[in-house]
Amino acid sequence: MLFKNEKELIENGHTQLLQDKRKDALTILAASVESINPYSVISSRLTEKSIQLDHEQLNLDLFQNIFLVGFGKASVGMAQAVCDTLTVKKGVVITNDPTGKVTHPAFQSIHGGHPIPNENSIQGTQEIEDVIAGCSSEDLLIIVISGGGSALLCHPKVPLEDMQQTTRLLLKSGATITEINTVRKHVSYVKGGNLVKNVACRVVAFIISDVVDDPLEFIASGPTCGDDTTYQDAISILKKYQIWNVTPQSVIHVLTDGANGLIPETPSRDDDIFMKVDNIIVANNTLACETAFQKAKELGYKPILLSTSIVGEARDVGKELVYKSNQLVREKGINLCIAGGETTVTIHGDGKGGRNQEMVLSVVELLADTEQVFVSFATDGIDGMSPGAGAIADGETFQRAKSYHLHPQTYLQNNDSYSFFKKLNDVLLTGPTGTNVMDLQIIL
Repeated sequence: MLFKNEKELIENGHTQLLQDKRKDALTILAASVESINPYSVISSRLTEKSIQLDHEQLNLDLFQNIFLVGFGKASVGMAQAVCDTLTVKKGVVITNDPTGKVTHPAFQSIHGGHPIPNENSIQGTQEIEDVIAGCSSEDLLIIVISGGGSALLCHPKVPLEDMQQTTRLLLKSGATITEINTVRKHVSYVKGGNLVKNVACRVVAFIISDVVDDPLEFIASGPTCGDDTTYQDAISILKKYQIWNVTPQSVIHVLTDGANGLIPETPSRDDDIFMKVDNIIVANNTLACETAFQKAKELGYKPILLSTSIVGEARDVGKELVYKSNQLVREKGINLCIAGGETTVTIHGDGKGGRNQEMVLSVVELLADTEQVFVSFATDGIDGMSPGAGAIADGETFQRAKSYHLHPQTYLQNNDSYSFFKKLNDVLLTGPTGTNVMDLQIIL
C-alpha cells in the first residue's frame, strides 16, 4: 500500500461520493508510482548479454569489466536492477534514503544530504570519482541518475558550508530548478558534464527525469552531458532573485573569475568527450501521467491529460487548474483532469510545507460546496521540508476547516500548508517512494 494513512484519507470524505472519489484518486496515484518503479524501468533494458539503448543493442561481450555508479532518490533501485542482471566489478551509489542499500559484495551505498548537501555527499562523490578514474578503455561504465542528484553528488569549488548556504538561498528564492542547477553547475567539479570529462571508456547513463520536459543538462545538474549555460548566467540568476549580495564570498569569487575567463567553462554539448556517452531517459513525468490517464479510464472516468509541463507559483497554478477543470466539465463532460510538472513556492512565512500542499491549500475555498476532489502529490514521497508527500481536499474541506477554526488564507500567508492539512488529517503520507518524476495533480 503506497499511502500509509489511506483508510483515513478516504474516510475524511463526508459523503459516499466524496469517499469514492478520494479512493479513486489514491488508486490512480498508486498506479502512476508503480509505473516509474526504478527497478522495473532499468530491468526492462537489460539482459545478461546486452543493454537496450535508444537506437541499438549494446553487446556486453565487447567489454572487459562493468563498473556502476549512481546518485539520486531512485539510485538504489536502479543500481540493484543492474547488479541483479549484470556482472558488476565495483560500484557506489549515493542516496538520501537512510535505509537504502544495494545488495552486492563489491558495492558501497552512501547516505548523503538532500536537498542540502552534506559531508557524506562529498565523501560519496569522491568514491564515485575514484571508480571512474579506475575504468580502462576496455571497460563499460554504467551511471544511474535520478532526481536529488544535484545535492547528493557534490564536489564543490567552495567550502561545503558556503555551498549549503547558497543552496538554501536559492531554494527559498522561488528560483526554478533549471536556474538553481545553473548556479550549482558552475561551483562544482562534477556537474555540467564534468563527471565524465576524463573518462576512458564507454558510458551508459540511465536517467529518471525530475525536470520539466526532460532537459538532460539540468537533471541532477547534467553531470554526463554538455552544458550551454555560463558563469554569467549563474551570476544573473543570483541577481535576479536579489540574493547576490548575501551569497557567500567564495561563491561570488568563483563565478566572477569564471565570467572573466579565469576558470574554464563547463564542457559544451558538441565536445568530443560526449561521443562515448549514451544518455537514456528511462522514466519521466509523462510516463506517470499517461499511466494515470489509463487507470482513470479503467475506473470509468472520462479523463484528460492537461499537461506534463506545469510550472509557476504553486498557489497560482492550483487555482488555474480548478478553473480549467470546471470549464472542461461544462464544455466537454470531462470528469477527471490530470496534470504534472514542478511548481515553485516563494517563501514569505516561517511555516512548514511544500509546493504540493501549498497548491492544495490555495484551492480549498474554491472547492467549497462542490463535489470536487483535488490532490497534489510529490512522486518521491517528500513534499518540501515536511513529512508529507502532498495533500488532498474536497468540497467539504473548507467547512471542516472552519469547524476547527482553521483559516486557509492565514496558513497560506505563512507557508504553513503542512500544519493546516495535518490538523485535518489530509496530508498524504508515504515516506520516500524510491523514485522521483516531479509532481502529479488530479482533479475529480
